[in-house]
Amino acid sequence: MSGALRQLGLMLYVVDRNSTTFETQQEVPKYLNEAIPTFTLLLLLEFVVLFVAGHGRVRMGDVLTSSGHGLLYDISKLVVHYGELSLYQWLYQYRVLDLDWRSVGTWWMAALFIDLAYYWYHRAVHEVNLGWAAHQVHHSSQDYNLSTALRQSVFQHFFALPAYTPLALLGIPLPAIIVHIQLNLLYQFWIHTELVGTLGPLEWVFNTPSHHRVHHGANKWCLDRNYGGVLIIWDRLFGTFEAERRNQPGQEIAYGLVGQPQTYNTLYLQLFYYQAVFTKAFSMSTWGDLFRALFYGPGWTPGNPRLGDPTTFPDVKAPRPLYGPEVPLWQQVYATTHYFICLILQQILVTNSQVLSWDVMVCHLAFIVVTLGVIGGLYDRRWWWVGLDWIRCITFLAYWTHVVVSVIPWPLLDSLVASLMVASVLLQTSRAITHLWTSLTTHKKIIKRD
Repeated sequence: MSGALRQLGLMLYVVDRNSTTFETQQEVPKYLNEAIPTFTLLLLLEFVVLFVAGHGRVRMGDVLTSSGHGLLYDISKLVVHYGELSLYQWLYQYRVLDLDWRSVGTWWMAALFIDLAYYWYHRAVHEVNLGWAAHQVHHSSQDYNLSTALRQSVFQHFFALPAYTPLALLGIPLPAIIVHIQLNLLYQFWIHTELVGTLGPLEWVFNTPSHHRVHHGANKWCLDRNYGGVLIIWDRLFGTFEAERRNQPGQEIAYGLVGQPQTYNTLYLQLFYYQAVFTKAFSMSTWGDLFRALFYGPGWTPGNPRLGDPTTFPDVKAPRPLYGPEVPLWQQVYATTHYFICLILQQILVTNSQVLSWDVMVCHLAFIVVTLGVIGGLYDRRWWWVGLDWIRCITFLAYWTHVVVSVIPWPLLDSLVASLMVASVLLQTSRAITHLWTSLTTHKKIIKRD
């Protein structure tokens, strides 16, 4: 029970300062990884409450897409984490203050400046087109529930780096930075829900579900508002605050992007907007406009202000059609089962990255990426998902049988996953044979009629 309360405290930024203060970066816990069971339980609880309250069933295609983005985001940290730490440590040599890592003031200074840095980083990725190409992933869900918090871009680390790294010059020790970046992100998980209304006087100081719902709206009045992480005071200070228009007819929030992509394809959602950015940039007639297309706002056009002319922006209204082809229940169960296999392998990859060989890590990553592709293809009703799934499962079994003794370090779970892969191969093979037989039979009947 104490462990569960501790996890909830971490998500609310209600923590003991002494237990979250460390001298070296190696001592800092991986709070985000530790929170995965809590994330899962809270997601399930939210789904149950939504169903009981009469909001219908959660759209699993959207949930699995969001969760898939979370897996890729967590893996991407392995690539850039070392560089981030090295750059921070190098800059720390030139600090103007020499803060004591054990000090109460240092802890609070780190918390406050991390949140301020997050505000400006978050605002920048909305107001710089290249940054938006990465960040739009987080806004691509038409639903607003706790799973939406997991929908993150694998490229956003590169845009966060200029915001957090200069804090080294203030003399904030690296362990404090690592702690508060994690706590800041954990706090932002629970504000992605429609189940919490307004929170009274807390709304003046803290970012809340009400404020963040506005941030995720595609309505014109919601655009580029409420960038705060933990505190909403930055938006109030810098003129980007907008209150939720609750119970106002015609002002209901439509979640998602203004130009909403019609897909559950995780990789496509991570990458598609970069094509739009560069197409726009290279269509410009001058070098100046080319760079403006890259570094001004997504709505900018030649001759207009940096962020574009708001009067020309489309005004999205709720309700609007939700993307989501009908998928049989058994396929939804199938996709969810294989997502959890992905989650297991992702956790093995992340927690053992320092001891796993590069070829093993690449194999894990490839399997995860292809599995997410299969899940997206299944929910998008693409014809190719069955064949790709068959190849994926066969490849896993070949790897499991001939390359390594154990893919998963727990024998019972390892055998269970292998059995699921065998069952999946048999299922997809039987479906392919049935489909082929049906096609041949239909073709013969047509020939006889002719």
